[in-house]
Amino acid sequence: MNHDDDAPRPGVSRRSLLKSGGAAGVAAALGAAGASSGAGAAPAGAGRPTIVPGAAPGDDAPDLLFVNGRIHTMDAADSIVSSVSITGGRFSGVGRGARAAGPGTKVINLRGRTVVPGIVESHIHIVSLANRPGYHTITENARSIAQVQAALAARRPDVPAGQFITSLGGFHTNMFAERRFPTLAELDAAVPDRPLFMFQGFTGPSVTNSLGKAFFESATIPVVVGTDGFITAGIQSTTALYGLRVLQTFEDKKRSTLDAMTYAVSTGLTASLDQVLFPTPGPLQPNQALSNLDHYRMYDSWLALQREGRTIHRLQTNFLHNQNDPALPELKERLKNQFQFFGSDMMMTGAIGEWAAPLGAGAVWLEAQRLVAQARWRNENAVGSIAQLEQVVSAYEAMDAEFGIRDLRWMVHHVPFVTTALLNRLRTLGGGVVMRGFTWIVGTPTANGAPFRTILDNGIKAGIEGDGVHISTLTPWPHMQYAVTGVNALGQLINGGQQITRREALRAFTRENAWFLRMEDEIGSIEPGKLGDLIVLDKDYFEVPEAAIETVRSDLTVVGGAVVHDTGSVG
Repeated sequence: MNHDDDAPRPGVSRRSLLKSGGAAGVAAALGAAGASSGAGAAPAGAGRPTIVPGAAPGDDAPDLLFVNGRIHTMDAADSIVSSVSITGGRFSGVGRGARAAGPGTKVINLRGRTVVPGIVESHIHIVSLANRPGYHTITENARSIAQVQAALAARRPDVPAGQFITSLGGFHTNMFAERRFPTLAELDAAVPDRPLFMFQGFTGPSVTNSLGKAFFESATIPVVVGTDGFITAGIQSTTALYGLRVLQTFEDKKRSTLDAMTYAVSTGLTASLDQVLFPTPGPLQPNQALSNLDHYRMYDSWLALQREGRTIHRLQTNFLHNQNDPALPELKERLKNQFQFFGSDMMMTGAIGEWAAPLGAGAVWLEAQRLVAQARWRNENAVGSIAQLEQVVSAYEAMDAEFGIRDLRWMVHHVPFVTTALLNRLRTLGGGVVMRGFTWIVGTPTANGAPFRTILDNGIKAGIEGDGVHISTLTPWPHMQYAVTGVNALGQLINGGQQITRREALRAFTRENAWFLRMEDEIGSIEPGKLGDLIVLDKDYFEVPEAAIETVRSDLTVVGGAVVHDTGSVG
C-alpha cells in the first residue's frame, strides 16, 4: 500500500457546515424506466453507460477539502492518503494534489478519521424497500427483542395517529438473541397507541400488536391473528400485507422512497444495482408476496423524486423477466423498446437480471439467453447449485460461439458452490461472479456458506452482494463481517477456509462492485476525475474487533460532492 506524506492542514469544525442533508438535483428524467415500451430500438453496442448531462448532486454543492484523515482510496495501488478534494462534484485531488478550489471551498478536518469510497451494491432490491407500506421502520440492526422495541418506539413520534408502524423484510429472527418474534404484549409495550406490523421474508410469518390485530381481523378480507399477535406464513401474512398496500397513496410511496434512500446513505451505501422483483403487473392481490409488485410502476415514486431533484442515492435498475411462455413476448418487447444503461449517473436503466426467464424453463430459458445475446445486452443469472452454474456457463459459451459476448460482462450471482473449471470457463468469456454475503443470516454448518476465497484466488472479476431487503439486510457491513469471519448470525463458523481479508471484502463492495454496474470509471474508488462519493466512518473498519464490523456506519456520506448524510460528529 502507498501512503502520502503531505503535511496536515488546519481545518474548520464540520459541525456548522452542510447540515442540510444534501438532497440534490439529478439529471434528465429517464421516462418510463420500468416500462417495456421505451424510446426506440436497443443500442447495437454494450459500452459504457449513456450519462445524460444534468444537475448532478455536486453541481449545487460547495467544493470540499478533507484533511488530516486516513483515506483508503481503493485505487489500484491501495493507496492511503491524508487529504482529498472535491471540485464540481468530482475528486479533483488526492493526497499531495488535494487543495482548495477557491475561497468558497469547505475545509473538513477529519482529525484522524477513516474515510473509504461510497459503498456499491451489485445485487439488491432497494426499489422494493422504497415501496414499503406504512411507516417502515428499520429493525435489521436489532439483535434482541428489546432493541426491536426501541427501534419501533423511536419511530412513534414520526407517525400520525391511526397510521401503521411497519417493519417489512430485512430482518430475521435468527438475528435476535431470543430467536423469535416479539409478542403482541411486547409490541404493545413498545408502542401502545399506533398499530404495528412486522413481516419476515417473502411470505411471512408476521406479527402485530393489539391495534393491528383489531384492524386485520375486521378488514374487508379478514386475517387470522393469534392471541399473541402471530400471523402464520403464507396467505394469512400476505393478506395482511395486502391490507396495508391497498391503502398507500402516491405521496406515501414517495415518503417511503425518501426513507429508503436516507437509510441507505446512512450506512454508507451510495450506489445500487437493483434486481427488481418477480413481475406481477396489474392490481394488487392478497396472495402476493413482499417480493411481488407491478414491475412497470414500482419506479414511479423514485422517478418523481428525481424530477423534483430530491434523489440522494445512485440507482441502476435491471429488468427481471420470469415468463415460461415459449414466445417470450415481454422479453422481446423489452429488448426492442428499452435502452440499457440510459439515464444519468443518479438513475439509469441497467440490463437483464436476475433472469431473462426461469432457470428451470429449459428451452425457453435458453432461447431467452439467445435473445439477450442477439440484442447485445448485459445478462445476469442467479444460481443456487453446481448444476445450475454448469447450465449457465454452458449456455454463455453457446451464446459466445453464435454472437460473441465477451465484451458484454455476462455474470452469475449467489454461487454457493463453484469449481475452478467452471470459474475458468466463465472468466474466459469475460464474465464475473457476484458472491453472496447474505448467507450469514440463515446459513448452517452443513451448507456451503459462500466460496469467497476460492473465487478471489481464481482471479475472475468478483464482487459481494447482500441481496437485501427481503431476506437480508440493506446495510453491507454484516455481509463484510461474514466474509471476513465465516460466522453466521447464530455464532456458528459455517464458512471455514473461505474467509477473506477486511481489505478484500471492502474492495469487493467498492471498486470491484462498480465493474458490475459498468461504472468503474466513475465510482468505486477515490481517484481524480471520478464522482465524489465517499464516507467518513463512525469507527475504523480496519481496527474494530471482527465481531464489531457489522456495527460500522457512516458519520458523513458524500454523493457527487454533496453531503447527503451527516450525524454532526465529524470535525
